[in-house]
Amino acid sequence: MIGSSRHPLAIGLASALWLAAGFAPAWAQETDHASHHPEAKPAPAATPSSPEPVDPHAGHQPTPTDTMSDDHGAMDHGSMKHGAADTAGSDHSTMDHSTMDHSTMDHSGMDHSTMVHSEMDHSGMDHASMGHQPGASQDLPATAEPREPIPAITAADRAAAFQDLDAHVIHGETINSFWSFDQLEAWDADEDGTGMLWEAKGWVGTDLNRLWLRSEGERVGGSTESAYAEVLYGRAIAPWWDAVAGVRHDFGFGGGPSRTYAALGVIGLAPYKFEVEATAYLGESGQVGLGAEAEYEMLFTNRLIGQWLVEGEAWSKDDPAVGIGSGLSKVEAGFRLRYEFHRQFAPYVGVVWERAYGGTADLRRAETGDVDDTRIVAGVRIWF
Repeated sequence: MIGSSRHPLAIGLASALWLAAGFAPAWAQETDHASHHPEAKPAPAATPSSPEPVDPHAGHQPTPTDTMSDDHGAMDHGSMKHGAADTAGSDHSTMDHSTMDHSTMDHSGMDHSTMVHSEMDHSGMDHASMGHQPGASQDLPATAEPREPIPAITAADRAAAFQDLDAHVIHGETINSFWSFDQLEAWDADEDGTGMLWEAKGWVGTDLNRLWLRSEGERVGGSTESAYAEVLYGRAIAPWWDAVAGVRHDFGFGGGPSRTYAALGVIGLAPYKFEVEATAYLGESGQVGLGAEAEYEMLFTNRLIGQWLVEGEAWSKDDPAVGIGSGLSKVEAGFRLRYEFHRQFAPYVGVVWERAYGGTADLRRAETGDVDDTRIVAGVRIWF
């Protein structure tokens, strides 16, 4: 019984093993091919903000050579002929160009507009042997000659750029003019009433040759105490400087005599923008005098301007008839603050101090007893 019962069981087990051995290879082969050719899935749509790079192997069907390694880093691009290939759709950003020999490449058919050059390794490229044509945007070699060479500077060029003063003029030979009342003011003269003073100057001519006119005078209590006028010829001798020569005439007022002097001096702008006038005078009987004036303007704003002024006179001989003593005659200093409503019209207020010295001080003591004076003035500055 036992032997008969085991025989059918052995037969069943042998049949199951035979069936498993027969169907296993076929099932394994089918399963392997199913995994080798998976169903194609639709590629995700590329968005405009992040375009997907084009896969150069898309649609590639397996061939017997598919068993080769896909490692492009080991490929020898030196023997590749890019000129015959359409590289417009190739993504060069993942290629290693450092080992490529570009000297044999034909770039004429390549579309560089789709290349990603930011990730390309150009360190190993030999650009010297590439067949690129020089364009407008390419820099020339450092040793190349300029396309339009600059000629060497000659002596004639330097002479034309740095001309002599006679030929270096601003307005050419045109006639220009300038007239001004630098001081036109009044003050309270205490016992003598109101005092008035004017100081005027002007010129007419070219930048090199001018006719200068200057005048200054003073009235106190309704009578003119002193006044003079100068007519001078001026010639430019340096930038900002004129030499002047002419005559000065002092008018006799209050019964005093008049005087006439030859004048020689300079007018100009000293360093630090000090306006300077210095004039020497030669009169009758060998009388020699010297007058000097320095003026400086301080800008508080573009319209509010302070003017500092210092002037003095000295004479070689006494001339009691006109109130002049030998030596230093007088010194005057003042400050005037003006506001320019217009550049040509500026009212001002100021303070002026004056003192007589030497023989002139002795003559004033004998006449009035005063040798110095301080006064508050108000006036207007006009030029045209």
